[in-house]
Amino acid sequence: MKNTLRLSLKPNEKIYLNGAVIRVDRKVSIELLNDVQFLLEGHVLQAEDARTPLRQLYFILQVMLMNPQGADEARAMFRRSLPLMLASFEDERIRAGLKQVDRMVGEDHVYEALKTIRSLYPLERIALDTSDLDEEGAPRPAAMGVN
Repeated sequence: MKNTLRLSLKPNEKIYLNGAVIRVDRKVSIELLNDVQFLLEGHVLQAEDARTPLRQLYFILQVMLMNPQGADEARAMFRRSLPLMLASFEDERIRAGLKQVDRMVGEDHVYEALKTIRSLYPLERIALDTSDLDEEGAPRPAAMGVN
């Protein structure tokens, strides 16, 4: 049996649990007693904020947790995007992290994969130099296997 996971939620905070959106009306602690796919509201990335390659990959995986009906399509997009991303980064730490993400997704540990991607953001920031910025100083979005 897996370890129990205890989460504390603030009033009006949301948690995405196996595709269901749950909002609590007061401070509450919940215990997850078995394996469950979840995402805390504070870790939800908005589409307009997915402006770097790793954030785009994060957004794809996030869809797998938040929208189980679209999970197969998101997984296919992940499979198309990952090789492109591995080829686009020279930093071996990022590449190793992406290989870990691939393994985690293959084992259906999407939440852990999201945590790993978030941990790579500082390395990505360093890897993206000024030639990768648009006229407003924002990273140029990368095409991520979209047809």
